[in-house]
Amino acid sequence: MEPRDLDIIRQFVKDELGDGSTRLDVLSEKPQQLYEAFRATGHANWWLPEEYGGSGFSLEDGVEIVNEIAYGDAGVAFTLLVSILGSSVVQLYGSDELKARYLAPMAAGGTFCAALGSEREAGSELNRIGTVAERSGSELVLTGEKFFATNADFADFLLVIARAADDPDEYLAIVVPRDAPGIEIVKRWDVIGLRASHTYAVTLDNCRVPAANQLSGSGLRLLETGLNASRVLIAATAIGIARRIRDHCMTYAKEKRFRGGSLLESPVLAQKLGQMEMQIDVMKSHCRKAAREYDDIMAGPDAAKVFSRKGTLKSALTAKIFCGQTGWSIASAGSEMFGGLGYTDELPIGKLLRDMRYVSIVEGGDDVLRELLFSRYVVPVSRRS
Repeated sequence: MEPRDLDIIRQFVKDELGDGSTRLDVLSEKPQQLYEAFRATGHANWWLPEEYGGSGFSLEDGVEIVNEIAYGDAGVAFTLLVSILGSSVVQLYGSDELKARYLAPMAAGGTFCAALGSEREAGSELNRIGTVAERSGSELVLTGEKFFATNADFADFLLVIARAADDPDEYLAIVVPRDAPGIEIVKRWDVIGLRASHTYAVTLDNCRVPAANQLSGSGLRLLETGLNASRVLIAATAIGIARRIRDHCMTYAKEKRFRGGSLLESPVLAQKLGQMEMQIDVMKSHCRKAAREYDDIMAGPDAAKVFSRKGTLKSALTAKIFCGQTGWSIASAGSEMFGGLGYTDELPIGKLLRDMRYVSIVEGGDDVLRELLFSRYVVPVSRRS
């Protein structure tokens, strides 16, 4: 990524998201004009490989891009980044035919995909998923209900994780065209933050796709691989939100009269803002470190095999946990600075507080990720830091 690419992203944020408008904090139709404006920058799905018509930017580049977009609106950032989960899995484990059929149109059109893993009963225990894929000649027949699927209604394709009907211990990852018969959008979730994003409950009712749409490998392991990239970028949204909170606090402090001067002259506020700056810097450093580890694997000749062996990267887990917790600390401290107004919707801080909370919840809550970190990287002595 060249410096001018980041300049283009910043201009998009300034032009389309810079007014801090509450128009994106309502349960409304998807902000199609924003997606089209972002496509016009030439940076939609920036991570897709050049061989399929994409920009081929690294995950470390993505950290910078998401940081900037989330400064404007985290819901827009989440919508634009989360397709990396499904598309990176197809890139690593799909056939050449599947990659050409699904990734090239995404790169050309700046469109979306969605990952369908979570279910009501399974929760974080994905090995308990109830969606079933039954083999029928040259087809797979999918039946089940998926709980949280961001972008599903307007995606080009869905990456569905299902259990094999003939072997309950086998899990499949299957590419399903969005227009395949049998897909029903049940509802859009009324989330408390990220309200510019669109997350749905989806039902699959005897949905038939070619058996060739199954990706190579265990579906749960493939999902783990895709989550590495999206978790790092979700962590990066916390940086952008935190920067916006810091700047709102600075603006308010300059204007707020306090003890014969302005609040900006208060040593207590100076300490809090200094603490925020330190936290923002460390969050960014760790996200970039996690992204570099991911990029190093992707640049190797056997990326798919390496990811299948490693599964969840330690740095991706720690980046998401740390940024979620640290970002919430910043949001909480920022809210307190506004006094009673910090507990209202009169100022942007209320929205930013609600947006920040998602980092510790989606794609594995902190408790789930801490347990995963313990079992994968603490119990095995050789893998400890």
